[in-house]
Amino acid sequence: MEIILLERIERLGQMGDVVNVKNGYARNYLFPQKKALRKTKDNMAYFESKRKEYEAHNLKMKQEAEEMAKKLEGLSVTIIRQAAETGQLYGSVTMRDICEAIRDAGFKVERHQIDLNQPFKNMGIFDVRLSLHPDVFQTVRVNIARSEEEAKRAHQKHEQKAEKVAEVVETPAEEPKAE
Repeated sequence: MEIILLERIERLGQMGDVVNVKNGYARNYLFPQKKALRKTKDNMAYFESKRKEYEAHNLKMKQEAEEMAKKLEGLSVTIIRQAAETGQLYGSVTMRDICEAIRDAGFKVERHQIDLNQPFKNMGIFDVRLSLHPDVFQTVRVNIARSEEEAKRAHQKHEQKAEKVAEVVETPAEEPKAE
């Protein structure tokens, strides 16, 4: 099915592009979310007449997302879960849990904005990507631990590793001596 995109969609196209997608994707996701229109002469004319409004709305949404990304920069959230001695969780940490933790930190984030391929099933520190807008992304650090003290220790170890890596990267390699 050929459609007209009303906003930029990652891996699909830019606003105003005419693309071919599967019928179910268009009917079940793009049309209800008002992200696309079916390609017809009337819809093409309608889109061209409303193009300025769509671009202005998209620009406003992008600016709001950039402001939110600045506020989220460097955010680290801790999720406390029960786990075995091996570090494997009794359950898993999902997008819903991460979204709740970010909301508890005082930010308004929706579940669909969290890019998570599969739930976390082990303790540790993970970087999770947030899609605040099709053009704006931010990374949030998620620390999964059994207790607050354990989370603090894990965070300190992680920071020490990061410092060591930074030192190695910053020290210049010795140049070979010419003979």
